[in-house]
Amino acid sequence: MRPREFDHDDVLRIAFEQFWRKGVRGTSLSDIARDAGVQRGSLYNAFGSKEALFLSAYERYAEEYLAALQKVLGKGTLRERLTVFFDLTIKNFRSGSPPRGCPTTRGLMELGASEDESLDDNARQAFADLVARITALLQAAFAEGAARGEFKGDPESAALHIATVTRGLAVMERAFSNEAQLRKIAANTVDLVLGKAVR
Repeated sequence: MRPREFDHDDVLRIAFEQFWRKGVRGTSLSDIARDAGVQRGSLYNAFGSKEALFLSAYERYAEEYLAALQKVLGKGTLRERLTVFFDLTIKNFRSGSPPRGCPTTRGLMELGASEDESLDDNARQAFADLVARITALLQAAFAEGAARGEFKGDPESAALHIATVTRGLAVMERAFSNEAQLRKIAANTVDLVLGKAVR
């Protein structure tokens, strides 16, 4: 059977699905090439290495995820924005069958886990950049909420707090796989930061 033409975007999507499910070290270029219906050599020619392919695929994921977060954090009251933010975050962790967890947290836990640390510095920077950009979106939402009188604290500290809670949720999801528990923690976090909603 003749391999189909190389579709860059399709390969990045397929590659990221594999990396998300099995981790970078558990994924081979041969597996990606097979699922994408392309030659392994084509992947080398296009990306140079498995690590470079991972970073390209992760960057694609990060841009899509940030666009979705920007949308939900850009409208509604601050409480509504944070509630929908957590909803999207938890849905992301729980996507796939079985759920794949958080690719960023999973990737961070994989760093330095073997002798081959060629990926580590670039990947750590990519992971840190995404978390920083998420935190900046949260900070902007808190600043807007403060300007509307919905929040009295420090937007930067509150954004860091929410970003830190999402990392904890990612670990809890892997440990217990309990979506109701994650949603309860998220709702409680919003109440802690903004005060209990008046029913």
